[in-house]
Amino acid sequence: MPPERDRKSLWAINLGLGINILLSVLKTFFGITGHSAALLADGIHSMSDVAYYVVAGVFVRLAGKPPDSDHPYGYRQLESIASLTVGAFVITTALAIFWDSIAKAWEIFEGEIKSRGSLPFALWASLATVCIKAVLAWYVRRLAKDTKSPIVSALAYDHRNDLFSAGAASIGIFLGQRGLPWIDPLAGAVVAVLILRTGIFILTQSSMDLMEAVPNKELAKSILELAGRIPAVLQVEEIQSHRFGPHIVVNLTIGIDGTLSVAEGDAIASEVETLLTGSIRNLSRVHVHYQPVNMNFKDLTVDEILESSHLQAGAYETQFYE
Repeated sequence: MPPERDRKSLWAINLGLGINILLSVLKTFFGITGHSAALLADGIHSMSDVAYYVVAGVFVRLAGKPPDSDHPYGYRQLESIASLTVGAFVITTALAIFWDSIAKAWEIFEGEIKSRGSLPFALWASLATVCIKAVLAWYVRRLAKDTKSPIVSALAYDHRNDLFSAGAASIGIFLGQRGLPWIDPLAGAVVAVLILRTGIFILTQSSMDLMEAVPNKELAKSILELAGRIPAVLQVEEIQSHRFGPHIVVNLTIGIDGTLSVAEGDAIASEVETLLTGSIRNLSRVHVHYQPVNMNFKDLTVDEILESSHLQAGAYETQFYE
């Protein structure tokens, strides 16, 4: 991975870490002293953010290790594992906040405990969080698009989640201060649901990155179109792709004229490798196997090839026709 991408990823993590440390202290303090369950729930969420930002930083640094004999494709999968860890932290935090908030809302509603609503400064603290997280969500999202890092993308979603949760907390605090004190902790439960939703999304996305073994339709189509530009490639029999962090490795089997020499076949394979790696972003390596094809085919478009192809165990089997 280029050093610049590493630098941007770590900057996104360190920026979020520093701000969440500050916010967790302030929101927890104002949540307790201001008697706001919603703000306290948001502060606890920020504390959990601090924990998994530290974990994310460790994983991203480890992911930058160069390939070795045991890991020939490098350690980029650690980025997806870090994203998986973030998702697990988020879900655990959401469940804890939800249970505590619902219990407190019920106690206030039933009259078991008395509450006159939170103090005014609790609302200002919550609104300040909304502003800060709005800027962070926008900025880190830009970094995620630039770096194509799954962990930075997960953190961008987490900032957006913080924005929504702080907004819900602000509404709850505002209404709680105006005679509906049970809405404040209920807003904390809404915050928890939003947090849970984001955690599930992050977990799902990172799991897909780790389990993905088949090329998506767009990638397969791009490979077919590019390989089809080389006259000597008569057939694409199999496409298998594997993701390693932001990078993709493709195993490709092509059919060529069986009367060609081994040297000529090797030259065709090298031409395919060069064309694909130079044309498809994040495609770091292509392994091309070639075998003879001794038949002529009629002309079909790439879309027709894809429609007529079948998908088995992560492989596209397709043909180019002359």
